[in-house]
Amino acid sequence: MEERGLRVGVDSGGTFTDICVFDETSGDVFVWKVPSTPADPSEGIANGASESLRLLRESGNNQAVSYFGHGTTVATNALIQKRGANTGLITTEGYRDLLEIRRQQRPYLYDIQGDLAPALVSRDKRVEVSERLNADGTVETALDEESVRAALRSLKGKGVEAVAICLLFSFVSPAHEQRIRAIAAEELPDAFISASHTVAPEIGEFERLSTVVMNSYLGPIIRGYVEKLQPKLAAAGIDATPHLTQSNGGVISAETACQFPVRTLLSGPAAGVTGAASLAGLSGFSNVITFDMGGTSTDVALIEDGKLQYSGSQYVHGYPLKIGMLDIHTVGAGGGSIAYIDDGGVMKVGPRSAGAYPGPVCYDQGNEEATVTDANVVLRVLNPEYLLGGRMKIDSTKAEAAVSRLAEKLGMSVLDTAQGIITIVTANMVKAIRVISVERGYDPREFTLVAFGGAGPIHACRLARALEIGQVMVPRSPGILCAMGLLLTDLRTNISITRMMPVASEAVGLLEAGFAEAEASAGAWFAAEGIVEESRQIIRSVDIRYKGQGYELTIPYPENMPAEQLMPEFRRLFDEAHRQLYGYAADPREVAQIRTLRVEAIGKVRKAELKAYPPATGKAGDAILSVRNVFLPESGDYVAVPVYDRDRLEPGHAVSGPAIIDQMDSTTLVLPGQTARVDPYLNLLIQG
Repeated sequence: MEERGLRVGVDSGGTFTDICVFDETSGDVFVWKVPSTPADPSEGIANGASESLRLLRESGNNQAVSYFGHGTTVATNALIQKRGANTGLITTEGYRDLLEIRRQQRPYLYDIQGDLAPALVSRDKRVEVSERLNADGTVETALDEESVRAALRSLKGKGVEAVAICLLFSFVSPAHEQRIRAIAAEELPDAFISASHTVAPEIGEFERLSTVVMNSYLGPIIRGYVEKLQPKLAAAGIDATPHLTQSNGGVISAETACQFPVRTLLSGPAAGVTGAASLAGLSGFSNVITFDMGGTSTDVALIEDGKLQYSGSQYVHGYPLKIGMLDIHTVGAGGGSIAYIDDGGVMKVGPRSAGAYPGPVCYDQGNEEATVTDANVVLRVLNPEYLLGGRMKIDSTKAEAAVSRLAEKLGMSVLDTAQGIITIVTANMVKAIRVISVERGYDPREFTLVAFGGAGPIHACRLARALEIGQVMVPRSPGILCAMGLLLTDLRTNISITRMMPVASEAVGLLEAGFAEAEASAGAWFAAEGIVEESRQIIRSVDIRYKGQGYELTIPYPENMPAEQLMPEFRRLFDEAHRQLYGYAADPREVAQIRTLRVEAIGKVRKAELKAYPPATGKAGDAILSVRNVFLPESGDYVAVPVYDRDRLEPGHAVSGPAIIDQMDSTTLVLPGQTARVDPYLNLLIQG
């Protein structure tokens, strides 16, 4: 039996690093927040964990850390800032320029001047080798090992730190890639090397190439980060093996993350979606839209019938990736998003952000451009004196001066300008939610909006009204939900193999043989991660398209279905999904094809078990801290608004809007005509 202790989850964001500690013995949850350290994220993580444990020990809790997991933006930031490793590419003769030829598609159909994301490997570091496989895996041209050694020595001379290997049809037969990898280990023993057959063994040469290049580009960065983090955690008294969140919402060991860093690109946001799904399920909500607004960006995702939405192929910051990931849509709208006036004299907000340092103007760290946080301070929705429960002082005078400079240029009042910033950023977030709902055949009015992140609850009610969503849920600790999500998830990995076959009964044998192969790989992963038999779970799915289509839809494998009914059921589910997304399904006589088989391997681990609390014994009014004059556009002026202490609100309490509910990690704004009720798990349920 695993020894009980403290389970620690840490989410390193663009502005703050959030810490959640779950006591497995008592069931208590402790949360903390410290400023992020963008120059070295491991410093902020270690500082936050160390501070949290010190505070717990001062209160008499001296238990050891039994589990440590964290979400990180290291990979994402390295990609955004283009500060990945000096990378080389080895590919089949004739395919050197595929990385730039791409799919010959513009990101925006009618924008003929739109810029494409730059290639991560310059042309002089893309080298070809003599070899060629046919589509069935047979050898057309044998691998010329001398050309491989010459290519590697050329790359070595250019000082590459990482090498990506991607050959044509290696997903069918990896023999040539395996041999090149072995030679690369001899010629460049210190380089990070990754091959496409281990990173993304799927059809689609450009997407597979893009994914393995990204993996190598990020490899030395993540490896260096983990090497810095581990001794700092040890110094803080944490001996537990660190785990990292990956883009599919599960966690992997630090060792696996170092091998497949591309899987960590959506690390932090994925943990938040997982946590939101768990908390919403406890409160009885299965259809939710998650709304995670932090200091730099907003991440939104849709959960239907309690099931997370996954994608096997997605664009991340302009690059196509073939890895299993949660279907999360991100926009540059956060508390630190900067408001500015464009060349046409129109005010815009984001995506440029003030980040952790210098941060919003009110942080008094040198920034002079107004941000969303500054607007909320001017409107007095946010506490104009301090944040983080008094630990972080706020300079409201400087925030007002920054907004005033914008107001003068616009010829508007300071208050109208501040409210305009909020209105614009809300519109940006409305667009993001429409992408994952309306544009995919879902009606957002049929969902509950789960708001979290440090800035989510303060904007959630305005966002819900704009979308006509009738209910908002704000978790007990919204500002650290991504960190808590790390304590509510399992180990997981995604395995995919390409097997082309018709959706027809005669292909059932080929289908099952393919899944047997994929599940053998899953078994090897389970063994490597030390997952015992009773804690293993396998979830199957397949990618299907109509013959001639360029894209597929992922369809879940029907459980307990007789073999003779399997393919007809696949066709029914695919037609249904196609109709929802595109508005039609093809004639039944049209051929449908299975293209890729997918296996999600889940290793069940002990998770934080959140408890229900007894009904309140006092009145909600007892939780009022003060009354603050807040500008509300509904009234056009300042209104006296009660400010409640979230820690003193208990199950059954109801708060009528307008109201502000304050806590260490976030602030919730309840609008006029709305009512916030506290459920047994201390979530706020806001309706109206």
